[in-house]
Amino acid sequence: MCKKNRFMDLLYTTVFLLLTFCILTNSRLSLHYAFTGLDLWYRNMIPTLMPFMILSGTLIRMGLTEGFTTLVYPFVRPLFHVRRNVCYVMIMGFMCGFPMGAKCVADLYERGMLSREEGTYLLAFCNNIGPVYFVSFALPLIGCGRIAPCLFGMYGIPLLYGLLLRYTRYRNLCQASGTHGAAAVNLQPPGTQKLLRALDESIRTSLQSMLMLGGYMVLFNLLMLLPHLLIGKEPRVIAPLLEITGGLKLLGNLMPLYSLILLPFGGFSCIAQTYTCIGQTDLSIGDYVLHKLILTALTAGYYLLCLRFHLLR
Repeated sequence: MCKKNRFMDLLYTTVFLLLTFCILTNSRLSLHYAFTGLDLWYRNMIPTLMPFMILSGTLIRMGLTEGFTTLVYPFVRPLFHVRRNVCYVMIMGFMCGFPMGAKCVADLYERGMLSREEGTYLLAFCNNIGPVYFVSFALPLIGCGRIAPCLFGMYGIPLLYGLLLRYTRYRNLCQASGTHGAAAVNLQPPGTQKLLRALDESIRTSLQSMLMLGGYMVLFNLLMLLPHLLIGKEPRVIAPLLEITGGLKLLGNLMPLYSLILLPFGGFSCIAQTYTCIGQTDLSIGDYVLHKLILTALTAGYYLLCLRFHLLR
């Protein structure tokens, strides 16, 4: 065990030293990649994600999440047989864009409004690329001709996967409605807050989360420097694996099937951002990654079938 730790420490140190050396000796290229991450964060992530973070945080702190699901819950409950707070995360996770699913799970779980099993279940399929981002940015960029099959690949497959999990691995979910969260020291959910206090706390925590997400976007775009120097050109194939938005811009419409398959996975930057959201809880990032890999494999199979029957073009 000690030898393994020493090996990992040596590996991390070597990578950090190598990256530092590459930054110092290729400052212009480093600036390009770092600025790309910062620009994407400033132009795309802040205006599209932060309002939802503030809104969701305020609703949770005021105890209004169950009322928020009033229109959708009658359709969700017969299929998934879940509580209203679970339905709330499903709405935010599918409609508001990554990583709102993970953020909502962590906020509700820490306040004792979700059980650990409910949180784990939701992370398996409710942390997705937002539909606005997908339709207005990703699909035009990769040149996908038909929107409906792509929408099903992006959102229908995770929804069906969540339904499958509900009746298999999580078939006893309704029995796990206790409050096991790290912040829940008793069996009663915390009291609700008034509007201004809830808004103040929500803005403060949203700003902190956005800064963390921005840092990851800069870092993982900067990591593209290493394969660029190794192969002598922009790492178009590797880039979406590191950071999905910057990577898709580099890749363009060269490999549309590859891009469509990678979108559910989200790249290593998205995994790191999810860890930022759930890192203060005992929810497992390993389980989250496992489910993402399964969804990516299912999505790949679906798109291959679509190509076989000429459904994408």
